[in-house]
Amino acid sequence: MSVSFSLPVRVYMEDTDAGGIVYYVNYLKFMERARSEWLRELGLDQQTLLDEGTQLVVYRLACHYAKPARLDEALSVTARITETGRCRVTFEQRVERGEELLCSATVEIACLDAKRLRPKAWPAAFQAGLTT
Repeated sequence: MSVSFSLPVRVYMEDTDAGGIVYYVNYLKFMERARSEWLRELGLDQQTLLDEGTQLVVYRLACHYAKPARLDEALSVTARITETGRCRVTFEQRVERGEELLCSATVEIACLDAKRLRPKAWPAAFQAGLTT
């Protein structure tokens, strides 16, 4: 698995406001899905991580909304790792309609001990995924 990932997303009615435009917070949900599916490709899933005492949380987020997405459009959501640390990783994420940028974000994720809610090193499977 490489350090970048793309997920196709369709805009459904539940994603939009009364005008048929994607509600702003749903872009963040699309990005969360892309990161979760990327982890799944590494052989990790959120429930297994929690069962093993590891919790992933958004530590910092900066988002720019460029253009609106609308009902029934096909989008692509990307997640690319730009920086890694012992307990954190930074993603650059984009939501695009074809070649058109709709939304971009820098998302920093922290790895925590689920019981103590203190920083913890990434699981070995995650580290292995960063080097392949």
